[in-house]
Amino acid sequence: MKRLALLLLSMTAASLTPLFAARDVGHIANVQVREWPHEFLGHPLIRVPLNHDEQQFLDDFPGAVARFSDGEHDILMRWVDQPTRRLHPAEDCYRGWGYEVSESKIRRDGDGTPWRCFSARTGARERSVCEQLRDLEGAHFTDVSSWYWAATLGRTTGPWLVTTISR
Repeated sequence: MKRLALLLLSMTAASLTPLFAARDVGHIANVQVREWPHEFLGHPLIRVPLNHDEQQFLDDFPGAVARFSDGEHDILMRWVDQPTRRLHPAEDCYRGWGYEVSESKIRRDGDGTPWRCFSARTGARERSVCEQLRDLEGAHFTDVSSWYWAATLGRTTGPWLVTTISR
């Protein structure tokens, strides 16, 4: 009986951890803007203004956001300085925009870096989308949930660059 009570108490405490974690905030007031990369996969980046829908959606994002093109891909980059539940997977964004989203798969680029990739379709329009999170030490995360818990538990430290590419 004591074991069951201890187990239930431990599970309850663990489930409440995100509510009391000092670093988990809804909005990061003093995000330090980081420098954006100048190239992507060897191609120079050109900054593109966010469209109206993106601007509205990202208006209260707890970090810095910029959109780029390398001539082939649309690239959305976000700097995040601390763990936040306000960062969502790209699949959720595309579903919210009305796209049908395929099951995601982990793919590796030319240097072995893992990316979470999926296809998104609405009507006749189809996009191929890949996303990753990276810290300044070179650790990569292919999903927001694993990043969030690693960051919350101090297994990775910010800032983190979230890169979402589509074409």
